[in-house]
Amino acid sequence: MNIAIIGCGYVGYAMAKYWQQKMTFVVTATTTTPERLQQLQTVAQKVVIAQGNDAETLQSVLQNQDIVLLSVGAKSANLYEKTYLETAKTLVAILPQLPNIKQIIYTGSYSVYGDRNGATVDEDTPVEPTHEQGIILKETEKVLLSAVSEKLQVCILRLGGIYGTNRELIKIFGRVSGTTRPGNGEDITNWIHLDDIVGAIEFARQQHLQGIYNLVDDAHLSSRELLDSLFAKHNLPNVQWDNSLKSNRPYNATVSNQKIKNAGYKLIHPQMIF
Repeated sequence: MNIAIIGCGYVGYAMAKYWQQKMTFVVTATTTTPERLQQLQTVAQKVVIAQGNDAETLQSVLQNQDIVLLSVGAKSANLYEKTYLETAKTLVAILPQLPNIKQIIYTGSYSVYGDRNGATVDEDTPVEPTHEQGIILKETEKVLLSAVSEKLQVCILRLGGIYGTNRELIKIFGRVSGTTRPGNGEDITNWIHLDDIVGAIEFARQQHLQGIYNLVDDAHLSSRELLDSLFAKHNLPNVQWDNSLKSNRPYNATVSNQKIKNAGYKLIHPQMIF
């Protein structure tokens, strides 16, 4: 089987490594960063430097591919449109020339749900992103889903916050220990471990999943619970919360993962690893 990974960053690299080791697939990876070529050549048979909006290069990369994993990541907020939406539009535009592709798996974000004051949301909940990046991600999903046909499945995984090897929670949050944060810390967080992202992408491939699936763990900790647990484990000072200031998090929802579990996926890390 031929698999192309468009955007081979933290998730794409882990996926390429998994597929090459466990499945002996022929993996082609794209990156926008020339410095990553050497590292990616250890996990993919072919590595191409390609921008997501470069239709010609993308079409040549995707010839004879069976599966496309779209796992791009924007390096900054002002690059969201170019990274996500323009890549999706380019991909969908060239699909008529790529009849071999049977499935696109896209790693999106639960941030499309917006701020729901902690209420539970699932895949049937209308998305209401309140910030510009979320709006771009909503449009990206729409573009990709427009490509669905009898011959092509599109699976969108709405990921929680990503952590795992080399991206541990203490690396992400260590610098806020002992600081004062805005709000009361009661906003709900949704996380997913890298192992489960790899597991769920492979599950989506095996089961030919179509449509939207939330991919978060079972923890649903508040920001306060998460940071208190993390800093207690590492013997660091707690965060203080300032109620007089509004929380600066643009999304606050309890994201249900029931749909992907009903489909048969079993979480490797249902609770968070501190």
